[in-house]
Amino acid sequence: MRSARFGALLLFALLTAPAAAETRIFIVDGSDGYGIDRCLASGEPCGEAMASALCRSRAFTKAVDYGKIDPDEITGAVPAGASVPRCEGRNCPQTVAITCTR
Repeated sequence: MRSARFGALLLFALLTAPAAAETRIFIVDGSDGYGIDRCLASGEPCGEAMASALCRSRAFTKAVDYGKIDPDEITGAVPAGASVPRCEGRNCPQTVAITCTR
């Protein structure tokens, strides 16, 4: 009797537990020439629409966060010890991170 109650309780808990949402962060490099980086990085109203469109194009439901990031925050893109020239100044493309969820 006790194991039947425990089994029923466990089954109920599994069936009613909320599903964990899958999230993924996409990095958008502004060197593509489309200007999405300026719109997203500056917080303009077009940023939300662009971020959501990017998420939907990758089979996610919506964008939950987006904004400018420092390229130094991206790890694994350049081998350790490699020397990479940096663009500095106002005319350099922005790097933007978009967090999407399903």
